[in-house]
Amino acid sequence: MIIGRNSELKQLSTYYDRSKSQIVVMYGEPYTGKTALVKEFMEDKPGYYYCAFPASEREQKYRLGLWLASLNIKTLKYPEFSEVFTALGKEHTQKKVIVIDEFQHIIKTCPTFMDELISFIHNSWNNQEYLIILLSSSIGFIENSMVSKIGEAAYELSGFIKLKELSFSDLREYFSLYTNEDCVYTWSILGGLPGLWSMFDVKLSVKENIIRKILRQNGPLHDVGLNLVSSELRETGVYNTILSALAEGKHKLNELYDHTGFSRAKISVYIKNLMELELVNKVFSVDTEGRDYAQKGIYGISNHFVDFTYTFLYRNLSRLEFSSPEEFYKLIIHPALKSFTQRYFPEVCLEYMQKLNEKNKLKIKADSFGTWVGKPGTIDIVCYNEEGKASLGVCNFDKPMFTYEDFEWLMFCADKAQLPTDEIYVFSSSRFDEKLTIEGKISKNLNLVLLDRM
Repeated sequence: MIIGRNSELKQLSTYYDRSKSQIVVMYGEPYTGKTALVKEFMEDKPGYYYCAFPASEREQKYRLGLWLASLNIKTLKYPEFSEVFTALGKEHTQKKVIVIDEFQHIIKTCPTFMDELISFIHNSWNNQEYLIILLSSSIGFIENSMVSKIGEAAYELSGFIKLKELSFSDLREYFSLYTNEDCVYTWSILGGLPGLWSMFDVKLSVKENIIRKILRQNGPLHDVGLNLVSSELRETGVYNTILSALAEGKHKLNELYDHTGFSRAKISVYIKNLMELELVNKVFSVDTEGRDYAQKGIYGISNHFVDFTYTFLYRNLSRLEFSSPEEFYKLIIHPALKSFTQRYFPEVCLEYMQKLNEKNKLKIKADSFGTWVGKPGTIDIVCYNEEGKASLGVCNFDKPMFTYEDFEWLMFCADKAQLPTDEIYVFSSSRFDEKLTIEGKISKNLNLVLLDRM
């Protein structure tokens, strides 16, 4: 089921409808649904799909030959790339779609591949036209290395499509049988990656999905978190150490230095590599007059499932191997799942406020969104504009009740940040205390929003 990709499908259709052949690079982090998307796109169009993998140039050609043989297309045992393309173009039809998935594995070891591909589409016999879609899960390679690797061939590319994670609204549509609370739990674990969503069973509870799909050794998600790191990076021991420290709440460079014993320079280089893969991000606080109270240089794991893996599984591998999945869930995951979900509940609330802003239902018209990361605490959501007005949001998922004292703490942080309080949203998965409920009825700029009513 393709959800939330109408824009990307339209982009592909635009390239397909253009006259002459086109080469498009589509990329995104693993499990963003690239393959499912092109499969949907190709449903009513003639074409071919091939998935490459790391290998030498000779092995790449051998595997392409095997693939052609599986399509009943005769070719040499080790065909040249030009022979592969010619074989695919023999039958003249409407514009064909040729998809090469994880194409970076070919161009890393085969320097002539792109030149032969370009020569083929420019000299295709009988004016046959093609849409060539080059897919990749290697964001760092595409954004930082590809152009220098392929040289002048880059000028022949028709465009780039980057698949980003889907939204919480998309997830809620996919898991339509779940409650809002269950959807937030699922969002905190899987994030916006539809390839991971498909590995959960929509008919099972969140608990059962964790036990069966993640904790069981034969579960489809059991090794995914660690593989996302090891598949693209060398020296995984170093990366595991840094990611584990981040998952434990060590978010500053000095904290990572004290914990790991690595030099600051080394940590910075490895953090940079993780950021290129979009596994880690640097949290920037919104710029306010209260700069003295803001924190700087805060890092965090941005991939939800990697965070879940290093928070619960990596540090408890011995227990995971020795315990039953049910016991592991009861002892390790259940007691801390609400606290873990609190990390990602603000993303859900931010999306809610952004939609209000689109419908002009906030008291201000915001043009920027962010977070204030302060020394006294964090203001989860800051929606602001150039006129100096702001709508603030604070989000509670793990506390059994949001109290008036919690609200006063928010106001204290806003004062230290020197942020205006034109409007305040308080989101909670549980109830509000009586004093805050009364304040919400009296105050015109205070909005109390329960999760089950979002």
